Amino acid sequence: MDYFIVAVATLSGLYFHWWIYVRIKRWINRDLALSMAVGDPQKQAYMLNKLNEAATLKVKKAELHKWLQSAADQYGT
Repeated sequence: MDYFIVAVATLSGLYFHWWIYVRIKRWINRDLALSMAVGDPQKQAYMLNKLNEAATLKVKKAELHKWLQSAADQYGT
């Protein structure tokens, strides 16, 4: 029974750390996209759509800022 309790506690701790890591990563990427559209609700919606598109295309984290910046530059043209 002791091993079961230790295993459950360890697995739940690992799951929680993974879950919080994923949430923070999403928040950071969302804030990055919204920071490129300050004050313009239509551009904010556009940037969130572009962020979803980047996730679909599996744009790497190192390239995400440049990818979103080019999308922001193309807005309205």
